[in-house]
Amino acid sequence: GEAFAQASSPDQIVGVWESEDGNIKLEMFNAGETYAARVLYGKLLMEADGKTFKKDTLNPDPTLRSRSLERAVLVTNLKWDAADGRWEGGNFYSGATGQTHSARATLVSGKLELRAYMGTTILGRTMVLRRAQ
Repeated sequence: GEAFAQASSPDQIVGVWESEDGNIKLEMFNAGETYAARVLYGKLLMEADGKTFKKDTLNPDPTLRSRSLERAVLVTNLKWDAADGRWEGGNFYSGATGQTHSARATLVSGKLELRAYMGTTILGRTMVLRRAQ
């Protein structure tokens, strides 16, 4: 209903978002036909100093294992679904596990709910992000 204030425009996802616990910060951007996000900060992606990004050592692609995860594009292929008022069909790459999950994003009361799941949307986890700037 009205209380949820569904997104009405695809570009509403664009910007910098951070989790309420401060453990992850993403920059969502328009990638042409789809939307994507690069990681600006991820607690699980940092070395012990909390400042240096880890390397992408768990990547299934050996050529990417030496890259830093800093500003790595972790979310790709989100497509705006006007009927549902959300972004669907995306992929979420977890630099912490090297696994790629399906992803969808919903704007609820000004917060971005980014859901990553394997196979079925019922099994998965939702990150709730607030606009950082």
